[in-house]
Amino acid sequence: MALEMELNATPSAATGSTTRRTTMKPTVLVVEDEEALSMLLQYNLEKEGYDVVATADGEEAAMLVREIEPDLVLLDWMLPSLSGIELCRRLRSRSETRNLPIVMITARGEEADRIRGLDTGADDYITKPFSTTELMARIRAVLRRIRPALAEDIVTFGDVVMDRSTHRVRRGEREVHLGPTEYRLLEHLMQHPGRVFSRAQLLDAVWGSDVYVEARTVDVHIGRLRKALNQKGQRDPIRTVRAAGYALDEQFMN
Repeated sequence: MALEMELNATPSAATGSTTRRTTMKPTVLVVEDEEALSMLLQYNLEKEGYDVVATADGEEAAMLVREIEPDLVLLDWMLPSLSGIELCRRLRSRSETRNLPIVMITARGEEADRIRGLDTGADDYITKPFSTTELMARIRAVLRRIRPALAEDIVTFGDVVMDRSTHRVRRGEREVHLGPTEYRLLEHLMQHPGRVFSRAQLLDAVWGSDVYVEARTVDVHIGRLRKALNQKGQRDPIRTVRAAGYALDEQFMN
């Protein structure tokens, strides 16, 4: 199936290594050295509602994974300096990225190559030329399987339920009224239950790296979020980790 040229608007340029996520959309790191294809992928991913960071270099991609902590990597097999297969192997060898969703794209369509890519740790594998419609469907399927909170409109954590289509939050039978910042904080934490985020990481994820906000502002908004979520006698789902930051407490699920 030929690659669909869905270009009704000018695609954005590659975002580069200094870009940090500034919204609560899932972030996809595109690692592709063919410029035209990279721009096409960026355009279609953004049209589907993803934030996109792009690079043409495997070594830079390894650095970007640490910097931006993407929700999925779209990875070309053949790359300069560091191949996609080797990058995939490195990501799978690190505890921080062992479960990072990876979709590999390549012109190598032989069965042995597909098996090698999957055995190296890719979650899915698609050969060129491909339909962008099929690729987007595969990305959604991988996110639903591995990180369902990123693909569903309804996200739950214990008795806390977030409807992202209406921006409403409930705890049990009670509606929880949140300000925009508290909502984004809760959404980010619910997308990564159990994971500890430093104040700096929460500032980047919720406020964006281009806005100067003092770190203690995070504490203020976490306090407001707790006050809205917790009524007298209710367990607090948010855990404060001394000298580290905040997380949704997985013991809250028990």
